[in-house]
Amino acid sequence: MSFDDTNTPNAPEEVPSEASENQHNEEQHLWDADSTSISHLPGMYREWFLDYASYVILERAVPHINDGLKPVQRRILHSMRRMDDGRYNKVANIIGNTMQFHPHGDASIGDALVQLGQKDLLIDCQGNWGNVYTGDSAAAPRYIEARLTKFAQEVVFNPKTTEWKLSYDGRNNEPVTLPVKFPLLLTQGVEGIAVGLASKLLPHNFNELIDASIAYLQEKPFEIFPDFPTGGMVDVSRYNDGIRGGAVKVRAKISKVDSKTLMVSDIPFGKNTTSLIESILKANDKGKIKIKKIDDNTAENVEIMIYLPAGSSPDKMIDALYAFTDCEVSISPNACVIQDNKPYFIGVSEILKENTDNTVQLLKRELEIRKGELEEAWHMSSLERIFIENKIYQRMEDCETMEAVVQTIDHGLEPFKEVLRREVTREDIIKLTQIRMIRISKFDAKKADEYIASLEEEMEQIVYHLANLITYAIDYYKRIKKQFGKNFPRKTEIRSFASIEASKVVVKNEKLFINREDGFIGTSLRKDEYVCDCSDIDDIIIFYKDGKYIVTKVTDKAFVGKNIIHIAVFKKNDKRTIYNAVYRDGKAGNVYMKRFAVTGITRDKEYHITKETAGSKLMYFSANPNGESEILKVVLRPKARIRNLVFDVDMGELAIKGRAAMGNILTKYEVKSIALKKKGESTLGGRKIWFEHETLRLNADGRGQFLGEFHGGDQVLVITKDGQYYLTTYDLSNHYEDNILIIEKYRNDIVWSAVYFDGDQDFYYIKRFQFESSTKKQSIIGEHPKSHLVKIMHVDYPRLEVKFGGDDKLREKLIVEVAEFIGVKSFKAKGKRLTTFQVSKIHELDPIIKDEPKPVESSVEGEEVGEDDKNQMSLFE
Repeated sequence: MSFDDTNTPNAPEEVPSEASENQHNEEQHLWDADSTSISHLPGMYREWFLDYASYVILERAVPHINDGLKPVQRRILHSMRRMDDGRYNKVANIIGNTMQFHPHGDASIGDALVQLGQKDLLIDCQGNWGNVYTGDSAAAPRYIEARLTKFAQEVVFNPKTTEWKLSYDGRNNEPVTLPVKFPLLLTQGVEGIAVGLASKLLPHNFNELIDASIAYLQEKPFEIFPDFPTGGMVDVSRYNDGIRGGAVKVRAKISKVDSKTLMVSDIPFGKNTTSLIESILKANDKGKIKIKKIDDNTAENVEIMIYLPAGSSPDKMIDALYAFTDCEVSISPNACVIQDNKPYFIGVSEILKENTDNTVQLLKRELEIRKGELEEAWHMSSLERIFIENKIYQRMEDCETMEAVVQTIDHGLEPFKEVLRREVTREDIIKLTQIRMIRISKFDAKKADEYIASLEEEMEQIVYHLANLITYAIDYYKRIKKQFGKNFPRKTEIRSFASIEASKVVVKNEKLFINREDGFIGTSLRKDEYVCDCSDIDDIIIFYKDGKYIVTKVTDKAFVGKNIIHIAVFKKNDKRTIYNAVYRDGKAGNVYMKRFAVTGITRDKEYHITKETAGSKLMYFSANPNGESEILKVVLRPKARIRNLVFDVDMGELAIKGRAAMGNILTKYEVKSIALKKKGESTLGGRKIWFEHETLRLNADGRGQFLGEFHGGDQVLVITKDGQYYLTTYDLSNHYEDNILIIEKYRNDIVWSAVYFDGDQDFYYIKRFQFESSTKKQSIIGEHPKSHLVKIMHVDYPRLEVKFGGDDKLREKLIVEVAEFIGVKSFKAKGKRLTTFQVSKIHELDPIIKDEPKPVESSVEGEEVGEDDKNQMSLFE
């Protein structure tokens, strides 16, 4: 079979093989046995190869857009439908029965059947069908069983709307495509490799696809994104609608159990726990990460425990796992489908639209078929009623031939034909003659009229549905979602991922050494001078006495030259490391001073601190990791008319400029020496920190919520939705959970007010407190599972409006001045009961503005203040 590429701009181009190109203009000759005649075989190879490629593309590897199935999957489902009796069938029997439709052997059928079963959508499985988490294979076909799910029976099959064709041996009928009334292709996903092209569609969420189909029918915009059975997290910023060229990043879900233990609870799509653990161990062996041990406790759910060595940062280890192992993978979709007997590359949105349009047409066809059946039933019931009520059957007694009987009955029906909806045919009359006398004798006109009326009512309903087909299709989708949607919650969390620089999270698995005398650096020079710890992917920055500097990669051993004054690991885009330098321009020129940062340069290219004038010399140099200033002592050589031969220079007064800046003139006279007199503080100020809610990470690039300017030991306060709080550093490598209610810079002088429901007492409580410095999670609402946080505020004088419900709904609203209602206690205190009546809603009002703050009360840490406290009685008792 071949397909025509005419007028198909997105059909794959035919690429001739090298062999066919070399032989394109040559004729192949085949000599007969007698060597007297020649047979020409022009282009035979090209024709055969195209036929083979077309067959693989159309009949094996690429799914059809209508039902989303490859031929082997379609034949399996058709075979299971024929075998279906409500009971489970042995998979071996299903495979054997499918072989009468699929001519490629039992192994391909068995593998395809297991893959369908593991998707848990169309096939109800019983027995050991393998595990998508661990990669374990299914048991032998003779041990496992399967049957169609209720969902498959509902949306996949309808013999009346199915287009049929002969099977490969001509003995059976099989469907061209199944009449699937659902975007099955996008729900299950598919992957296939054909000749010259491949197809890879990622699975999507059941309910989201239905919502998107409804939105499309309502002419509303929609977006659909992948949802994987293995869970995890996905970044869809480059999904590109599933078209070639797009990509998604998928991450395992890694959580911190404690400071020395990490747990992987979801894995990336396409991976299993075995391959994931192998990648982690491989990264550990290469020195990219350091782990103590790893345990796989996966059973029904994924649980991989990673134990860290002492001193390791769990946050940095999480980033390292994403950077160096299969905990993060990139998947490139390639939405290719068969449409009109040709392969097409189209986006998932277009596929959904095509599926939805196809569903509407199938529903319309079902309605039209049902309408025809009802009309036929109405016609025959009406004929039967006329035939019996008017005793036309009695006229058959005098007829001697069948032809006479037909004519007599036709003549008797003549007065009633006007009420019928179509002509009376010979076949209709023959059916009337076949009515038994017992039916005639028991004929009930009232029941007949009721039946005909029910047919007319159903026909009216169908006519209405056909006139409002889109509304009918939307109701169909809603019914499917209500019936089956609860079984398919979204498993993969859609997130934006912060980019991870491998050099920042890699373990320092090497030591850098330098041989100053010979001008060599490297990790293998263990007998020479130790410089610092580094990794094998780091870059090194080197400064020389003549003002030259370069950046080069860490190697075992490399010649970099002599006269090195500074060498360190280079951090790209590092604006905090500031270099202070003083240099002489030329042999007798001015002396300049400058402060600069090196954020990014080309590797192994020479750069200069000086103006590159011949004879220039670096007279002072220092590297300051946090932009510290310095006071230098400058000594000039004696010369006439120079009064101050010794003076101090504050480098902190200089502006920090680019690395290519010339600098400021220090002196025009000859300098004898320059020395450090005093080390100063950072001139960069605090570090401005933002929190990006999409990635749940801190950054210094201005993305997301601004938290403030941080210095030294400043901390970040995190309050969670479940009523807990904890403090963290402002390290950009920190990881945060997705249940954050409030995140801000921590201040120990702020008084917070919290309203919460106490599950132990079944009352609402209010408390005022100050957070204590703690990096461990602390609860502010108690440990009872029914307790929950209602409101938390940090204004000076908050006000609340309490509305009552239940038996107390007629009570007047309660206005609570929180600062007057309760004093400031420890965050561990229970607080004060808000009311004993039933509460329906607690609303925060605009706070009071006062000139003078109210004095803060204090209490002993951990003091319990409950409903029996005499000094803090509830407003209503």
